[in-house]
Amino acid sequence: MKSIVLAFIVLSILGLSTFSQSLGTAGTISGVVTDPNGAVVPGARVTLSNSLTGYTRTVTTDASGSYKFVGVAQNNYVISVDAAGFQKASIDANVRSTIPIDLPIKLSLAGTAATVDVMTEGNLIENVPTTHVNVDQSVIGRLPLTTPGNGLSDAVTMTSPGVVADSNGFFHPLGDHAQTQISLDNQPITDQQSKAFSTQVPVNAIQSLEVITGATPAEYGDKTSLVINATTRSGLNQKKPSGSFTTTYGTFGTLQQEASLAYGGPRFGNFTAFNYERSNRFLDAPEFVPLHDTGNSFSIFDRLDYAPNQKDTFHANIFVARNKFQIANTYGQQALGQDQRQQVQSLNLAPGWVHIFNSSTVLSINPFYRHDDVKYFPSANPFADQTTTISQHRTLSNYGLRGDVSYASGIHNMKFGGQATWTGLSEQFGFGITDPNFNDPASPDFIPGLLPFDLTRGGTLFNFSEQKTISQQAAYAQDTISLRNGLTASLGVRFDNYHGISQGHSIQPRFGLSYHIKSTNTVLRASYTRNFETPYNENLILSNITGGNGLADGILGSATTGTLKPGNRNQYNFGVQQGIGSHIVADFDYFIKRTNNAYDFNVLLNTPITFPISWSQSRIHGYSVRFDYTNWKGLSAFFRAGHTVAEYFPPETGGLFFNSDLPAGPFLIDHDQKFQFTTEVQYGFDTFTSFHKFAPMLGFTWRYDSGLVAGSVSDYATALALSADEQQQIGLFCGNVFATLSMPLTTCNSDVRGALRIKIPADGTE
Repeated sequence: MKSIVLAFIVLSILGLSTFSQSLGTAGTISGVVTDPNGAVVPGARVTLSNSLTGYTRTVTTDASGSYKFVGVAQNNYVISVDAAGFQKASIDANVRSTIPIDLPIKLSLAGTAATVDVMTEGNLIENVPTTHVNVDQSVIGRLPLTTPGNGLSDAVTMTSPGVVADSNGFFHPLGDHAQTQISLDNQPITDQQSKAFSTQVPVNAIQSLEVITGATPAEYGDKTSLVINATTRSGLNQKKPSGSFTTTYGTFGTLQQEASLAYGGPRFGNFTAFNYERSNRFLDAPEFVPLHDTGNSFSIFDRLDYAPNQKDTFHANIFVARNKFQIANTYGQQALGQDQRQQVQSLNLAPGWVHIFNSSTVLSINPFYRHDDVKYFPSANPFADQTTTISQHRTLSNYGLRGDVSYASGIHNMKFGGQATWTGLSEQFGFGITDPNFNDPASPDFIPGLLPFDLTRGGTLFNFSEQKTISQQAAYAQDTISLRNGLTASLGVRFDNYHGISQGHSIQPRFGLSYHIKSTNTVLRASYTRNFETPYNENLILSNITGGNGLADGILGSATTGTLKPGNRNQYNFGVQQGIGSHIVADFDYFIKRTNNAYDFNVLLNTPITFPISWSQSRIHGYSVRFDYTNWKGLSAFFRAGHTVAEYFPPETGGLFFNSDLPAGPFLIDHDQKFQFTTEVQYGFDTFTSFHKFAPMLGFTWRYDSGLVAGSVSDYATALALSADEQQQIGLFCGNVFATLSMPLTTCNSDVRGALRIKIPADGTE
């Protein structure tokens, strides 16, 4: 397989000499500015903007009066033109595909009655069936992203309704566990990208995000609960080199440094982003005082653009990153000297080519290669690790090719394409039990299958080593039809074939409708999507051989059994978007999801190591709400809220459960959250330019989470059986007495009892 990967990289790099750049799903807007007599107007300032997302870009017409914007994310925009001696002109532009848009603009002489101005309040709302939110770099750059090594996850959690935050920068999209795909300049990334699994593209390399949660187009598959369509920043048309450098210092010794540089012209451009972070609270700690929790991350992202002619453009994304961190300890582990660590190294190479056949047809080709190398190190003394000593070395190599053709004609906006990917997995895993009380033969929960690996009873380390390759192929077709009287229909179908440890295939129809009521500036929408769900790749091989109930039954099967099988989901979305005046947009969406073979993670004790598992089925429903207030004299704001009910059904398959405490019937999983919201208010002193155009900004952020389901403490009796450290972590109390490290609670006769940080169900209710 290594020879195949090497050949792929060489061919991709050589291809850059003849091929051209893909801008992913981003579009291009160009045109010529003329005077009333048709003569070209050089030197005119042309500004492309979207007041809802904060996107603004300005270019100057050349000697031929031409202007051009490339890498424009799909959305509604306003183009404004200013030129000396002429009236200001403004016109709407709607980007919905990679098909180039030609918008000539004729100016009127200053002082005349004529003007070009077609701006409307409807420009703020989008008449599309897709449930999504658009986020520009101008917003991302001002958000308080506080999780080291996980800036992109923070940005998505804060700006997207219905996304539930979890530990270590992780998030759950609309009741599912990590069913997320990142489309990075048309490169599909469906593996886990949080810092516990891999590395993330830095947010200062992102120009815009489109986060899709409903009516997912057919071009996206595999992991579709949440699709992050990301367009990276480019150096094209940067007549003067531009860049930035920021450094911040915060609590827990957290140091963050970011730098970026963009330069280029109409044919060549380069953008580079450097990022470094260090913190003494790199992971979410189990204690209020972080113990053994220092980590750092480093990344370099580079995007090269080349446009040799009007028909061809190419780009190449290169990303190198590393995370290195300690595993946070409890007080007990710290006293024993536990010293577990993890290191993640990543490489991503993604060239691409776009060819314009004519004004209605565009071809995009995107090869890619991505590699993660994850190492988990145990303590030098195995018995310093409690309750088990663990080691791991796994690699994931994903490579493939994606291609599509976009065609626009009349009321139709179509795309046809396909992709083929291969994912090479290598897993080495070892563990041994170091606590004699963990699997005591005298205990009713004793698991005989774990006795050979109990180091306190003469056992030896469990060692596992295996390699597998997952192959996937997909083909899709989709059409967005703009009908009369404000009606838009989206039709699509996708076919996926999955061949890994298990096999499966599925045909997935997708339909959506939206209707724009112009008199009230309202958009109504509804959609149905069928999605083919595939297992997570991280630790997939070992998780497959543990069978039903994981290791709770103490049975290891064959690595070719394929117990984790692909599943299917039916999803329904119903939504409304309302424009209020010229500055406010409100959006409400209700979703229903029914999944068979619903995927989840089994977390290994209190480590960041997880194993993919599946439940028989899941039933999820909820709603999401968002309000946006566009910039008015420097003031802007947004509000995001969501509610999710996530019910899962046994039996469970796969994983590495070290106990038999598995639910016997339907239960609310830890993706379930009653309510969460984010409020962000910003005020920019944009007119304060007396000191080298220095413009300060004030921001206020309010994030609330009602809390995830904590199924490990089902009643107060269970809480009394916890260790002293665990009791003080949850704030367990009986009357006015609280558990401490030196004095745990063993009995409680008071009716006033509970915990500060988790909600323990009343006796007999669960």
